[in-house]
Amino acid sequence: MKKRLKINGVIMVCAAIIVAFFPRAFFRNNSSGAPEEYIELLGFSLILLGQIIRVSARGYKAEHSRESQALIQGGPYQVVRNPMYLGIFFIGLGVILAVFKLWVAVIFLIVFVIRYILLIYKEEEKLQAAFPQEYRQYCKKVPRILPKLSAIIHLEINEYLPIKLAWLKKEIGSILALLFFVLLVGSWEEIYREGITAYLRHSLWLFCTFILFIIFIILLSKRTDKKNGPGANKN
Repeated sequence: MKKRLKINGVIMVCAAIIVAFFPRAFFRNNSSGAPEEYIELLGFSLILLGQIIRVSARGYKAEHSRESQALIQGGPYQVVRNPMYLGIFFIGLGVILAVFKLWVAVIFLIVFVIRYILLIYKEEEKLQAAFPQEYRQYCKKVPRILPKLSAIIHLEINEYLPIKLAWLKKEIGSILALLFFVLLVGSWEEIYREGITAYLRHSLWLFCTFILFIIFIILLSKRTDKKNGPGANKN
């Protein structure tokens, strides 16, 4: 895990240095207009969706892994085998759409595939060695990273995307920091040009989206707690 974090840190630092030297080549112009606002809203929404998936996957795994002695097949792991990487993908793509020019998404996709596909294959080898028969059957039923639409339709959302507020509390600092960074980078020219009051007025839809995100998290956590209450069957 420490090695993985170091590599990810090096990649992010190198990317930040390149962007800092050539900001006009990477950052999207803060021009007003419906297309730009829709793209920014889509990016912001993908960041929130990715955070939900990531928190759900990490929290569910921590609660059910039995110190890596059990193969996790419930929660988000029943629709994809690597939900945390799916969450990271949505977060990264959301940041690109919210802040950067669209061509940067191509670079992100290439880096993501090279970096995380290799990690996935290494982790699959370990799981195959630890749970040979069980993991083989699991792979036949569940796709690697992109969920099947049929699985999402036939399951209740709290079954494949459980959330607990205790899980969210552990991640809330990094979530808010990322959202603040995206909003600041994506709007600093507009704030400088028109002032913070004008920006807040123009970006009301972003704050409404965040409020809906909070409401969704609370409702989902209540459904998760109800499902996992006394007498409920746990996977």
